Amino acid sequence: MTATNRAILIAAFLLLAGAVGYALWRDARSAAGVPAGMVTDAPPSDRLVALEARTRSNPGDAEAWTALGAARFDLEDYPGAAEAYERAVALAPKSAGLWSALGEARAYASKRDPLPPAALEAFEKAIALDAQDPRARYFMAVKKDLAGDHRGAIDAWFALLADTPQGAPWEADLRRTIEQVGAIHKIDVAPRLAATRARPLKAEEMPVAARAIPGPSRADMEAASQLPKGQQDAMIEGMVASLEAKLKADPSDVDRWIMLMRSRMTLGETAKAAQALKDGVAANPAAAARIKAQARMLGVPGA
Repeated sequence: MTATNRAILIAAFLLLAGAVGYALWRDARSAAGVPAGMVTDAPPSDRLVALEARTRSNPGDAEAWTALGAARFDLEDYPGAAEAYERAVALAPKSAGLWSALGEARAYASKRDPLPPAALEAFEKAIALDAQDPRARYFMAVKKDLAGDHRGAIDAWFALLADTPQGAPWEADLRRTIEQVGAIHKIDVAPRLAATRARPLKAEEMPVAARAIPGPSRADMEAASQLPKGQQDAMIEGMVASLEAKLKADPSDVDRWIMLMRSRMTLGETAKAAQALKDGVAANPAAAARIKAQARMLGVPGA
């Protein structure tokens, strides 16, 4: 591992240690508008039973239908997710996030058409309500690509990337989509990808707990890189050990499992990263899809 990688890894730990609960990698439930106080770490079957009971007892509760849609989506029950989101948008028709969540569920539920008319209709409604809705913008670019306008789709994805806040859960997937579509159609996107950065978070976009917590500064990075290699390694080993101890005490912290996988991969410890993936999924079955998606982006074996 190079000195630069050591410094980056140390700085990442500094940020994690200083901002417990600062989850930049928020999952799709947040984007769909699920209430922040909703308990989501119960076993999937228990969550579904509780959420279905809530919708039965209060069928006019849009938040309950939204939470049920997100839970079903997590379990890859896309038709069921679409049905729940349909109930939610009927109760809250002015929510762009709900319409785009419905469109995504309808797209995933389709076995033949990658963007069926019903999904497109939902995305168009989302855009009409909020032209900046990221999920709807992404799929409207997919529409361009499917129609043969590959450069137009890539341009639209780059525009979305430029408007994407740092750490948004879709950033890595968006970059990978641009790379893949560019490679398929022999469009050189590498220079633009290198030049395009997600925009800095605005203060009002940060979780309250994080607004007063600075991330690792350039000075932090430089100080870490100036430590002798042995001290760097000892610092990193201690940080990883501390991270594992925190996960042992609270295995429900999904962001820490992702951090552990990232750390192991950065250290070249692929087998341990694979074990972290296995343990993280076992401890958080309701978040398995998110953990596995992050693991695939990190290149964890078995993801």
